[in-house]
Amino acid sequence: MLTSIALIMIFGLALSEIFKKLMLPGLIGMLITGIVLGPHVLNLLDDSILSVSGDLREAALVIILLRAGLALDPGELKKAGRPAALMCFVPACFEIAGMVLIAPGLLNISVLDAAITGAVVGAVSPAVIVPKMLFLMENKYGTNKSIPQMIMAGASVDDVFVIVLFTAFTGIAQGDKASPFSLFKIPVSIISGLAAGISAGLIISLFFKKAHVRDSVKAILILSVSFLFVALENYTENIFPFSGLLAVMSMGAALKRKRGEAAKRLSGKFSKLWVAAEVMLFVLVGAAVDIKYAASAGAMAVAAIFGALIFRMAGVGVCLTKTKLNKRERLFCSAAYTPKATVQAAIGSVPLAMGLSCGNIVLTVAVLAILITAPLGAFGIDFLYKRCLEKEN
Repeated sequence: MLTSIALIMIFGLALSEIFKKLMLPGLIGMLITGIVLGPHVLNLLDDSILSVSGDLREAALVIILLRAGLALDPGELKKAGRPAALMCFVPACFEIAGMVLIAPGLLNISVLDAAITGAVVGAVSPAVIVPKMLFLMENKYGTNKSIPQMIMAGASVDDVFVIVLFTAFTGIAQGDKASPFSLFKIPVSIISGLAAGISAGLIISLFFKKAHVRDSVKAILILSVSFLFVALENYTENIFPFSGLLAVMSMGAALKRKRGEAAKRLSGKFSKLWVAAEVMLFVLVGAAVDIKYAASAGAMAVAAIFGALIFRMAGVGVCLTKTKLNKRERLFCSAAYTPKATVQAAIGSVPLAMGLSCGNIVLTVAVLAILITAPLGAFGIDFLYKRCLEKEN
C-alpha cells in the first residue's frame, strides 16, 4: 500500500503541475494518473488501497466540504435567496428529464433505464466545484452577488437529491413499487442533516469557548465528528433518511457563525490537508474509470451526455430568472454547474452490480461523464471567472 500511495502522490502532483503549466486544470493530470496507474491500464496500484478507495474518496470529500462550511457565511447565502434554493434540485431535474427524452432514441434503452442513467450523471461534483468556488470567494470574484456561495451550497444539496432519486428508480427497476416515501426522503434527509450539523457546530463552538486547545486538536476533533456523520448516514440508510455530507458542511457553517476567528484558522488547517486529499481523491476516481467502456460507447453516449448538459444549463437559467445577475454571470453559473466526478465514480457501477439490464450502458455513460465534464467544467470555470464575474474591492 505504501508504494501505491507514493506513486499516487508523486505522479499525481507531477501531472497536475504539468497541466497547470499548460493552462489547464490540474485535476485532469490527476485523473489521467489514476487511469494509467489503475487496474484497467498498468495495474500498479495495490489491491489493498483499491479496496478502501471508496472510503478514501469519501474522506477527501469530507475535508473539502468542511472547508466549504468554514468559509460559508449563512448571511451571504441568505442574500442569494430563491436562486440558491432552486439550484439544489431544478438543474438536476432538468438533466434527468433531458436524459429521459434523449437516451431512449440514442442508446436504445427504456424510459426507466434512461431515468436511472440520468440520475447517475445528474449529480454535480462538490470535489470539483467547491475548491473552485472557495478560490473565487478568497479572491472576491462574484462575491458581491453571492455567486460562489450559491453554487457551492447548491452543489452539496444537489447530490443528496439525485442519490435519493437514483435509489427510487433502481428500486422500481428491481420490481419495487414507486412509493411517496421515496420522495419524502429528500426533504427529511436535508432537514435532518442540517439540524444535526448545526447542533454539532453549536456544541463544538461552546466547547472551544470553554476549553482552550490547539488548533490542530480542534481540526482533529471536527474531522472525527465529520467521519461519524458519514458513518451515521450509512448506518441509518434503511431506517431514517439522513445526509451526512450536508451535516458536515452545515457544522462548519455553524462554527463560522459562532467562532469566526477560529473558523478562519481551522479553514487554513484543512486547506493544507486538502493538498494531499485532492490528489488522493482524483487519482482514485481515475483508477475507478474503465476506459474500455468509454472506448466502446461510441458517439451516441457522448451525444446523450452533451444533450443532457444542455438541459441542465437550461435548468440553471430557470433558477436565475428575475435575479440581478447579468448574462455573463448567468453563463458562468451554467458552466460552473456542469462538472461530474465523485458521485458517478461511487454509484456508476451499482446498476451493473444489481444485475439490471441497463448496467453496462449506465456505467459507460458514467465513465464518459467523468472524462468529459470534470475537465471541461473545471476549464470552463477557470476560463470564465475573470471574464464574467466582477471582482469586489
